[in-house]
Amino acid sequence: MALVKVLKNKAYFKRFQVKPRRRREGKTDYRARGKMVKQEKSKFNTRKYRMIVRFTNKRCICQIAYATIRGDMIVASATSDELVKYGVPCGHKNYAAAYCTGLLVARRVLKKFGLDEKFKGKEEIDGEDYHIEDEESEQRPFKCILDIGLQSTTSGHRMWGALKGAVDGGLHIPHTNKKFPGFKPPDEKGQEPEYDAEAHKDKIFGVHLKEYMEMLQEEDPTKYEAHFSKFIENDIDAEKLEEMYSEAHEKIREDPDHEAKEKKGITHQRAEEKITSSDGTEHVRFTKLTLEQRRAKVQAKIEAAQAKLMEADD
Repeated sequence: MALVKVLKNKAYFKRFQVKPRRRREGKTDYRARGKMVKQEKSKFNTRKYRMIVRFTNKRCICQIAYATIRGDMIVASATSDELVKYGVPCGHKNYAAAYCTGLLVARRVLKKFGLDEKFKGKEEIDGEDYHIEDEESEQRPFKCILDIGLQSTTSGHRMWGALKGAVDGGLHIPHTNKKFPGFKPPDEKGQEPEYDAEAHKDKIFGVHLKEYMEMLQEEDPTKYEAHFSKFIENDIDAEKLEEMYSEAHEKIREDPDHEAKEKKGITHQRAEEKITSSDGTEHVRFTKLTLEQRRAKVQAKIEAAQAKLMEADD
C-alpha cells in the first residue's frame, strides 16, 4: 500500500481560523473594503464617506455611509422605488433609473449638510465629463468613494449611471470616463481615446429603451405587451420616456427630501400562542419550551410507550 500523506492533520485543524461571516456568505470583499475604509492616523478619525451602489431584482439602492468600529453608519440613502414620487412609476432598475437614484442621493446628502445651495452640480445634462472639484469655490466639495461591492466593473454597467447621477448632482467622486457608455479605447498605441458624450446622454434619458420598445412593438406585439406591461398600465409609450426622465431630474432638484411612511398604528394582543392584531388578522407563534418542560415531555412519551407495551403483553 502506498504512503498517503495526511495534509489536514490535527495541527491544521487546531490552527484553522474561520473566515468572517460575510466572506463565508460571499457578500463582502474584505480586501477592497479595507482599502476604502482605512483612514490615516494623522487625520484623527475623520469620517471617510463611501457611496454604496447595489442592484436587486426590482430596484437600485444608493447610500452614503462611513465606517466605525460598531459598523457602517448611513448618512443618507435613496432607492429607485422613490422615483414614483417624481413621475417614474415603473422601470426602476435600468440605466436611466440608476442615474435618477444617484442624483437623488447626491441632492439629499448635500441638503442634509447645508451644501445644496453652494454646490448645484451640473443642471444641463449632456453626458459630458464633469468634475465639481475643478470649479472654483471657497469651500471644498463633499467627497466620497464609490463602493460597488462584488459587482463586475464592465463597460456600460448600470452602476456608472448611478455614479454619473451623483457627480452631476454635486458630489466629488474620483473617477474617469473609461467605463462610461460611449467611451472607445484607442485602436493603436499612441492614439487618443474617444468619448461620445451623446451616446451617454441617450442612455441617461432612456433612448436605448425607447428604441427597444419601438422594435418590439413592430416585430412582436405579444412580447411587447408582456415585457412592458407596467409601462402600458401607466400609459407610458416610447415617445414619452425622454420627457418623463427630464421632468424627474427637475423634480428631484426641487425637492429631494425623503417622505416617511405613515405608521399604521396596529396593536397586537397575545393569548398564549395566539396573536390577534387590531386590523383583524390572527397569527400563531409557538412559545419556546424550557428545559424542564422538554424533559417532562420526553418522560411523558416514554411512559406512554411503556404503558402501551404493558397492555400488549396483557
